[in-house]
Formats: sequence, structure tokens, C-alpha cells
Amino acid sequence: MAADAADSSHIWTVAEAKSRLSHILRCAEEEGPQRIGTRRTFVVVPEHEWQQRAEPEVHLGKWLVDNMPRGLDIELPDRRSDRPIPFIDYAIDDSDMQ
Repeated sequence: MAADAADSSHIWTVAEAKSRLSHILRCAEEEGPQRIGTRRTFVVVPEHEWQQRAEPEVHLGKWLVDNMPRGLDIELPDRRSDRPIPFIDYAIDDSDMQ
């Protein structure tokens, strides 16, 4: 198959990709993802397509608010109460720091 008549199933060799990069970028924009390599394959896609497919980052705080249990009556202890302090008897020695 000639490189100029490439379709989406064509896999470019690394040597072809090195010599025809501009053409491969144009093909990625017009025809879709372009694959390069035979042993280890890499895919060239336009950035706008990559951004559409990339999973949006959800910040932990937003995820916690969106997924917090609803309708549960959880009784929280008063912060001023004399609650026991967990791990108060735990001592750190120098061997723990290494």
C-alpha cells in the first residue's frame, strides 16, 4: 500500500513516520488516528480528539460531595467533649523514621 493512499488501517513504519511526519499529521486530522510502529505501536491523533476522549479530572472534594451518602442521620460527637485521643500512647523512636 502506498503511503499517499493510506487508510485508517495502515500502520506506518518508524522510517516512514520520520520522513513523512507532515503527511501523517495531515492524515490524522483528515482521516483519523494514525498508527506508527510494528513492534511497539504508537498512535497519532489531533489534540482536540485526544481532549474529547481523555477522562475529565474530578477533584477529590467535588467527588466526595457528589458521592456522599444522603438520607442518613449520622450523629456527630460534640467537638468540645472529652473524647479519648487515639494513639496517645504511641511513641516514635528513631528507627521508625528511617
